[in-house]
Amino acid sequence: MAAKKTAAKKTTSRKATASVDADSVNFEKAMNELETLVANMEKGEHSLEASLKDFERGVELTRICQSALKEAEQKVQILSQKMGSGNMGEESLVPFDEEDLDA
Repeated sequence: MAAKKTAAKKTTSRKATASVDADSVNFEKAMNELETLVANMEKGEHSLEASLKDFERGVELTRICQSALKEAEQKVQILSQKMGSGNMGEESLVPFDEEDLDA
């Protein structure tokens, strides 16, 4: 009986977390929540339904992180271009492909 109550509490907290607006979650919060979800899923103690909900939330959090990283990359590129226009003759940053990250 206690196990059912614990499972119900975990499901309730996941529902509350999942309903959080994507706009209100910053990169760090999204990464922390994603790490927690992965750790919980790796334990293998959740039901299939709970694991699927966690997976869906994980996909949402991954998209939030990807979007935040893309935005940060664009800001860095803009700042680099602004700095580069005033520093003629100095090395400029070279964009990298996503494939380079896998290496």
